[in-house]
Amino acid sequence: EKLERENRAPAMAYRDAICVFVFVLSLTVISASESEQSQSKEFVLTLDHSNFSDTVTKHDFVVVEFYAPWCGHCKKLAPEYEKAASILSTEDPSVILAKFDANEEQNKGLATEFEISGFPTIKILRNGGRNIQDYKGPRDADGIVAYLKKQSGPASAEIKSVEDAGGLIDGNKIVVVGVFPEFSGEKFENFTALAEKLRSDYEFGHTSDAKLLPHGESTVTGPTVRLFKPFDELSVDFQDFNVDALEKFVEEASVPTVTLFTKDPSNHPFVMKFFNNPNAKAMLFLDFSSDLIDAFKSKYHDVAEQYKGKGISFLMGDLEASQNAFQYFGVKEDQVPLIIIQTNDGQKYIKPNVEPDQIASWVKEYKEGNVMPYKKSEPIPEVNNEPVKVVVADSLQEIVFNSGKNVLLEFYAPWCGHCKKLAPILDEVAVSFQSDADVIIAKIDATANDIPNDIFDVKGYPTLYFKAASGNLSQYDGDRTKEDIIDFIQKNQDKTAQQDSPKDSAGKDEL
Repeated sequence: EKLERENRAPAMAYRDAICVFVFVLSLTVISASESEQSQSKEFVLTLDHSNFSDTVTKHDFVVVEFYAPWCGHCKKLAPEYEKAASILSTEDPSVILAKFDANEEQNKGLATEFEISGFPTIKILRNGGRNIQDYKGPRDADGIVAYLKKQSGPASAEIKSVEDAGGLIDGNKIVVVGVFPEFSGEKFENFTALAEKLRSDYEFGHTSDAKLLPHGESTVTGPTVRLFKPFDELSVDFQDFNVDALEKFVEEASVPTVTLFTKDPSNHPFVMKFFNNPNAKAMLFLDFSSDLIDAFKSKYHDVAEQYKGKGISFLMGDLEASQNAFQYFGVKEDQVPLIIIQTNDGQKYIKPNVEPDQIASWVKEYKEGNVMPYKKSEPIPEVNNEPVKVVVADSLQEIVFNSGKNVLLEFYAPWCGHCKKLAPILDEVAVSFQSDADVIIAKIDATANDIPNDIFDVKGYPTLYFKAASGNLSQYDGDRTKEDIIDFIQKNQDKTAQQDSPKDSAGKDEL
């Protein structure tokens, strides 16, 4: 059996762990009922490697679902996707929905080209496939139809009345509006280009009359971009019409000074944006029902304002919504109120039981390099006498790197089916090497211990590494059989003294 890892990130980078949590919270419920449309006609086009390019290049707007036949989410989506396709087929011009089996061997090249890493993944292909965007809409038929109607129309909607403005700018989302004396010229064209580029992330509008808009100055001098948002100052203007400058402005202005992490779905897009930004991330977790919540909000917001533009972003998370984060970081509720700062290199810094007046001084100490990083680790086992030794983050250096032994180390996850299947095999391998004092077979729970990502590249479970006594480190990529693993160790180990082969050990002659 070839090494076939379960497709989960190690301990899931905290950003992905929380983002997955947010996604699960916000995922639209998908109806399982089949539509009553005629079974004789399918409105979703079936594409494969032979007709994909020809189909896409002939159309200005094609929506493609990359799926796998075994995928449960794909099966749930199928009737909704088909129903949406039947409705959109009557539009003028019609909106084309297609599906592509990314699991089919001959189709995998195209799936790789489109960077498909999970199912279902839906892409919007514009202008004959020259422009590709991720689908970020609902997954029920009505939601798909409404989202794609908007996406297939103009990237920016003209605002001609107060009613138009109110329909677009509802106070719950980011909306970018261009104010122009006339809808032509380089500045208007650059704004339109920005709208096309970012249309899947934001809504855009344009008007010739700033008086129609709900916030901001009613008179403007020259073309202006006004961004509306449901937090902080509610609207902000910008007048540099270089496309890159416009994009940077929109991305930066659409992030709250302090992002709120609660169970309210309206916050989730901003939480996703927080975790996707390149800054170090400061996260304050506390009980939002606490009597001290106002004091914490005030002090934390002041600190966030102080460090704006200095490479650190701020989030405040309600204890009730943050259980996945606590599990990932290995912290406990009795440490709340708690600040965690995580940097892009994976280092974590923690201040448990923080008080409002301590926030500013602790963040200052962190910025000055005076706070020691935190390492998540299970306790070192008091007894570790099983054939496969248990390694934790706090014993990794001692057992793997400083022992002077040849160590085969398995990175596993408790929920991983492949790991469970491998466990008895590794036990047999360990028993086979019991007479060789130079060899250690070990395992570490990668979901409960911090792994040094600069040393181990763990992209799924199980992942096995072999550290020779000389220090050479290599990843095991062979078959998951007792015979192959033993053979690999024998070929790669460094011996300080001649040892009996496992095959020759008494009572260990069956492989």
